[in-house]
This record gives sequence, structure tokens and C-alpha cells, in this order.
Amino acid sequence: MQISKEEILKRANAITKNTLMETLEIEMVDFGDDFVIGRMPVNKRVYQPDGVLHGGATVALAETTGSFAAELLFNQKDVFVRGIEISANHVKSIKEGYVYAKAKFIHKGRTTQLFEIKVTDAEGNLVSHCKLTTISLPRKK
Repeated sequence: MQISKEEILKRANAITKNTLMETLEIEMVDFGDDFVIGRMPVNKRVYQPDGVLHGGATVALAETTGSFAAELLFNQKDVFVRGIEISANHVKSIKEGYVYAKAKFIHKGRTTQLFEIKVTDAEGNLVSHCKLTTISLPRKK
């Protein structure tokens, strides 16, 4: 039985209870054969003291989206994924609305994966450009 896209997104968002993702209101909103998109509202929960989006919250959105992409797009049942390195260049400030992170594979290795993650505002303007490396480790039986 094929699971619908809506059901996959619903399940992905349901597992974030009592986590950083719930605190920051991060949710997965779309995916395709080679991408995953997450979003996060820009509000007082994610501000730095001067009232703009905190870079750390942006990186949390990017890593969450990239890690979900590794789990979903890599499609290996016998491994779990962990982020091992992330870098970000913040190029634009934002004070309200949503930011969207689109994660795409650069390298899809069996053990390590590399993602490019572009974080944009609702109009598609680049807010941050991130790179995430993940590792796939065997699940303990």
C-alpha cells in the first residue's frame, strides 16, 4: 500500500512533540524525488535581541529539514541519520512571516550525505545558504 504525501508529512510533523522543532514551530511542508521543504514562522520565539531572525534558529530549521531529507530520500530502513557538520552564510535579515528551507542532495553516499539547503523568505529571497553533512549509521538490532 502506497502512503500519500499528506500522510508522510503528517507523520513527520507528529514526531516533533516535546522537541526543539515543536518549540520553534518547524514543520515539513513538501517533498519530491530530490528535495524536502520545511518552514518556520519568524516571530518572537526565534528573534535575536534586535527583533530579527536569529541565525541559530535558521540553522536549526536547515538541519531539521536536511536530516528529514536524508531519512526520507535515502530510504534505508536499517540506518538512522545524524548531522555531523553544518555551515551557514546568513545574507538577509527578516522580521516576520515564514522562512522556508529547501534541502537537496549534493552527494548521496551510503555512509555520508551532503546537502545544500537554501533558506528563503515567502517571496523566494535568499535569507541563508547552508550546507549539511549527515552520516547514516546502522540501527542496533
